[in-house]
Amino acid sequence: MNIRKTHGALLSRLLPDDEPDRLTVRQGQFHHVVVGSDRVVCLPRTRAAAARLPERVAALRLLAGLDLGVRTPEPLFQGEAHGADGLPFLVLTRIAGEPLRADALSDRRVADTVAAQYATLLGGLARAGNDGAVRAALPRVPADRWRHFAEDVRAELFRLMSDSGRLRAERELAALDDLPHLTRAVVHGDLGAENVLWEWTHGLPHLAGVLDWDDVALGDPAEDLAAIGAGHGAEFLERVLAPGGSPNHGLTARIAAIRDTFALQQALYAIRDGDEEELADGLADYR
Repeated sequence: MNIRKTHGALLSRLLPDDEPDRLTVRQGQFHHVVVGSDRVVCLPRTRAAAARLPERVAALRLLAGLDLGVRTPEPLFQGEAHGADGLPFLVLTRIAGEPLRADALSDRRVADTVAAQYATLLGGLARAGNDGAVRAALPRVPADRWRHFAEDVRAELFRLMSDSGRLRAERELAALDDLPHLTRAVVHGDLGAENVLWEWTHGLPHLAGVLDWDDVALGDPAEDLAAIGAGHGAEFLERVLAPGGSPNHGLTARIAAIRDTFALQQALYAIRDGDEEELADGLADYR
């Protein structure tokens, strides 16, 4: 789908200072994201994603008031396009910066700098989890989340897997039984490398902002650490954990168990949203 052409009239109205051919379009798990010079338009890919827009707006407004040391997208306005399809949309501020290049962390100085800033971000999220206003506003990860997740994977995804794929999934789901129920920190919920933006100064990156807070909740910081490890590798994750001192084997085990669910989480979201492309990608190692 050519978003610039299909929704050209809407984008021209929402991004009047930008030339349509120069707009950048990115495809996220839940939204098509059209990046203009100073603002971003989010177009839900499915009806389910559209229904979640009000929750997303409320969370972003809360995050904008926190002192996380990084910028987060701020909602400017949301609406619904005129016409038969009634396309919903959300307009956000644009945050400058780009995700890290794949080879950036091969430089030790860069890796140490990035790891320290990730640790600072996670520390800010942990402190925010102790804020009474934040705890009153954000949802908590349910105590039975992983049990329901395992049940849903078996019910909705197992029929799409090979025998070996089901065995692999069963091993990964069994590891979730030992996870404690923690809600002490604000958890981004999708802290993959593509959602973290950096600006470079004097040869070193500075953490500029974090995108895509759709899954933000009070939960276990091991979830965000698992995403960092998945995006940048186990060796880099050790750098992020290093300021904490001696290894926390309980945390390490939680990180590993959660990281092993990422593909299944993607597939489960996708099958419910009717997103065949994301579903195929999530189940690639289970077929």
